[in-house]
Amino acid sequence: VQLQASGGGPVQAGGSLRLSCARSARTDSSYRMGWFRQAPGKEREFVASVTWNGGFTNYADSVKGRFTISRDNVKNTVNLQMNSLKPEDTAVYYCAAGHGPRAKDEDGYTYWGQGTQVTVSS
Repeated sequence: VQLQASGGGPVQAGGSLRLSCARSARTDSSYRMGWFRQAPGKEREFVASVTWNGGFTNYADSVKGRFTISRDNVKNTVNLQMNSLKPEDTAVYYCAAGHGPRAKDEDGYTYWGQGTQVTVSS
């Protein structure tokens, strides 16, 4: 299973970015897909997840109402639309795939992409 994250970059506070995670075609589409992030000096934390059919999403409290996760199983992509960005959203963002029982638990994700840097300036 290969995951390739893209779409990161510098942005000013209040701006928007759209991250994309391309999943190899051989990946079982039944995986839950998630986004995590790790800021400098901090542990990696859960951001958002979506079930295999897109029917259920889960968000960290810090991004609710600002971020939207979606998936397209035909195009094999998972997207994270990030609006109203804040400096505290600055981090390396990782996409992940897994079958774990708890959406927010990174131990439930087996496959990880390489990460894409998001830098929000004030």
